[in-house]
Amino acid sequence: MWAAAGVDPLPTQVASLGYSDAALVQRCQQGDPEGFRWLYRRFQPRVRATLYRLCGAVALDDLTQEVFLRVWRGLPRLRQRELFNTWLYRITLNVAADYQRQCAHKRTQMETLTQTGPDRVAAPDWLHLHYEEVVRQGLETLSFDHRTVLVLHDLESLPQKEISEILGIPVGTVKSRLFHARAALRRYLEQQGVTL
Repeated sequence: MWAAAGVDPLPTQVASLGYSDAALVQRCQQGDPEGFRWLYRRFQPRVRATLYRLCGAVALDDLTQEVFLRVWRGLPRLRQRELFNTWLYRITLNVAADYQRQCAHKRTQMETLTQTGPDRVAAPDWLHLHYEEVVRQGLETLSFDHRTVLVLHDLESLPQKEISEILGIPVGTVKSRLFHARAALRRYLEQQGVTL
């Protein structure tokens, strides 16, 4: 079937090894579902890790699914195949931002209904907290803009220039947000007794 459409079927064993992202995108745009399957397998761990760091674990599966649904729908319109990675991160961040807005709206509604302020949060049991949990909690204290830059740069290892392109902000703003995010996270960790 794919040969008739001018698309060679992807050999299962070598599909992710020998094909560039742009080649897989092209295969998807030509109607090859196996190409999308390999794109998903290649990028799902990174997308999932980024979403976890930005939004936590509660809706992680749904958010990951939403990212790849938007990718599937948007692939036919993607013109610059070589920028797939940047485009994918932008979609991931948009899904995370949408989720954050929904959560903030729900929190506001809940606070209005229960007439309690956000200062009535139970203290966590520090003796049983794992280091990663403390860092995750520290990330949650950051604004979404600062958390996004810190996650993309320090945890996802993206260069500042690419983060600038993904977020549509100047590199200087990326540097500034990164500096302030690191300082705030460092203060939080020190308050929790974690020495760096």
